[in-house]
Amino acid sequence: MSKKDPYDLLGIGRNATPEEIKKAYRQQAIKWHPDKNPGDKAAEERFKEAANAYEILSDPDKKAKFDRFGHNAPGGFGGGSYQGGSMNMEDIFSQFGDIFGGGFGGGGGFQGFGRGGGQRVVKGSNLRVRMKLTLDEIAHGVEKQLKLQKLVRAKGSEFGTCPTCKGNGQVTRVQSTFLGHMQTVTTCPACGGMGQTIKKRAAGSDEHGMVREETTVSVRIPAGVEEGMQLNISGMGNEAPMSGVAGDLLVVIEEEAHADLKRDGQHLHHETFISVVDAALGSTIEVPLIEGKAKVKVEPGTQSNHTLRLRGKGLPSVNGHGNGDILVHLMVWTPSHLSKEEKAALEKLRDSPGIKPQPTAKDKGFFDKVKEMFGN
Repeated sequence: MSKKDPYDLLGIGRNATPEEIKKAYRQQAIKWHPDKNPGDKAAEERFKEAANAYEILSDPDKKAKFDRFGHNAPGGFGGGSYQGGSMNMEDIFSQFGDIFGGGFGGGGGFQGFGRGGGQRVVKGSNLRVRMKLTLDEIAHGVEKQLKLQKLVRAKGSEFGTCPTCKGNGQVTRVQSTFLGHMQTVTTCPACGGMGQTIKKRAAGSDEHGMVREETTVSVRIPAGVEEGMQLNISGMGNEAPMSGVAGDLLVVIEEEAHADLKRDGQHLHHETFISVVDAALGSTIEVPLIEGKAKVKVEPGTQSNHTLRLRGKGLPSVNGHGNGDILVHLMVWTPSHLSKEEKAALEKLRDSPGIKPQPTAKDKGFFDKVKEMFGN
């Protein structure tokens, strides 16, 4: 896809409203429309770039993703830009026909696209599903089998050339006026511009020769995906009647909470308690990883709220830019239920110089600020 900034392509600022975005795209689309620039490849490319820009900025989710990540957004943006190339004309007229006032689209969960009122190609509607993933699946990537209820062309349904337009998708009418004969070309009323009509409907199918069936599809989820990301899988949505093309499958990612690790982007956080003795004398503790556990050394004299960092043990980037870290937050546990012997042992240590708090200059500065706040 084009690496140009979509805001620059439409000539708008980043705070543009949806109406301003639509207006800017319409102006660009009309200016560079192929019908106004016949045979001009440069104009056609500008037309496609404008459509790509509008595809991103007209969708709140895609716009937010672009504002955060730019063109390197995880999972792409869907549609033409997701495919790694400029949108083709059918994509543009399919998705943005209303911008040109063209009356594109169709009923029954299908949408049509075409050019200049000619033969339309029907596209099936998209399917949207949510997929829950564990932290382990997110860390390594996973292939999932999804059961979908989708529209498919019924076996036994037969289609043929529209007798009204002879497959052209449009009809020509000649009217006599006081100025002479006037010729108009309009979308065929019999087939809606598709050039085909249904000749025979299979048992149980709808008026388009379609039935809803359960099907299983395999979906590969890359490692590092995040909550709310949407993966667009072209051609895996509802099928379209006749010679139409299938819609897309939109997979929205949801994360299952982990018992011991909390996610923050690529980093993972774990909070654990250690005893006063272990904090004072040092110890070795076990820390949960995405897979298995790791032994971590606690240095003597460790204070509460100290953080240990396990580099590279976090989650991978969905763009392949390395792994995050696991951050272990140590909390010193103060015992509240002591035996007589334990109390006696601690009483002997109460006045020991090594037991008394010895705040650093930084700590003292903090305490002074607290005193100022409370007027002490």
